[in-house]
Amino acid sequence: MSAHLNLIPEHPVLRAGALEDANDCGQICYEAFKAISTQHNFPPDFPEPALAIGLLSGLLTHEAFYAVVAEDAGRVVGSNFLDERNTIAGVGPITVDPQYQNRSIGHQLMQSVLKRAAEKKFEGVRLLQAAYHNRSLSLYTKLGFVAREPISVIQGTPPRLNLPGYQVRPANLEDIETCNRICVQVHGHDRSAELFDAIKQGTARVVEYRGVIVGYTTLVAFFGHSVATSNDALKTLIANAEEYPGPGFHVPTRNFELFRWCLEQGLRVVQPMTLMTTGRYQDPSGPYLPSIYY
Repeated sequence: MSAHLNLIPEHPVLRAGALEDANDCGQICYEAFKAISTQHNFPPDFPEPALAIGLLSGLLTHEAFYAVVAEDAGRVVGSNFLDERNTIAGVGPITVDPQYQNRSIGHQLMQSVLKRAAEKKFEGVRLLQAAYHNRSLSLYTKLGFVAREPISVIQGTPPRLNLPGYQVRPANLEDIETCNRICVQVHGHDRSAELFDAIKQGTARVVEYRGVIVGYTTLVAFFGHSVATSNDALKTLIANAEEYPGPGFHVPTRNFELFRWCLEQGLRVVQPMTLMTTGRYQDPSGPYLPSIYY
C-alpha cells in the first residue's frame, strides 16, 4: 500500500464537475463519510452508496451549485460543492477518496470553492463540520473559518403534537415575502432561493399562530433549514414533520429550551457538529434550525 500511495501526486488536477462524475463522486462520498464516522463510532451520513450518488447527481445538475472535482491521472479522487443560491454561500459536501487522504487534496478543494466565493462576491461562506473530526476543524480554522455554534443532530419519530393556536400547512409562493422577513429578522439575510426550491419540490411548510405566519421550514431534515419567531413555532414544525429524512435535523445546542424539549419527546442525539463561518455573520436573534450548509 505504501508504494501505491507514494505514486499519488501532491497536486492533483482540479476541474469543474459534471453529471458524468456522479457515480465516482457519490461512491467516494459514501466511502469517505463511512470511514471517518466508523473510526469515531458514529453512524455514517449515507447508509448506502446510492443515496450519496443520488444527492450528488442533483447538485451536479443544479444551476446554482458550483462543483469542483479532483483527478489523479484521469481518476476522480475527490469533490467539493458550493451552494450559490443566496447572498451567503454554503460549502459541501467535501469528500476525498480514503486512499488519498492526508495529501492536501481536501485543502485544495476548499481553496477552490473559497476562491469561487470571492470571485462571485458572496457576503459570507458557511458550513457545518463534524465536531469529532479534528482534521477538518483544523483545516477550516486555518482557512479563516470561525466556530460559531455547537449543533446537535437529532433523529427519531416526530411526536405529532399540536400546540394551542398553532397550525402547519404547505408553503406557497405567496408566503415567500413573509418568510423572508422572518429570516431577515433572525439572521440579517433571507434564504429566498432555497425556500423557492423547497416550495417547488413540495417540502416547504409554514407554521401559523392564529392565522399569522410565525415560521417556516424548507424541510425538517439534514439539508433543510427552519426559522421562526418563537420556540413554540419551531416545536410545532418539528412535531408535525412526517419524518426526519437522512441522518436527522440540526438543533443549536445553546437553545437549551428547544434542545431539552426534543429529548423529552423521545428524540435522540446522533452526533455533534459545529457551525463555522467566514465573512458576514450576526448572532441569530431568534430560534432556527440550520441545514448542513448553515
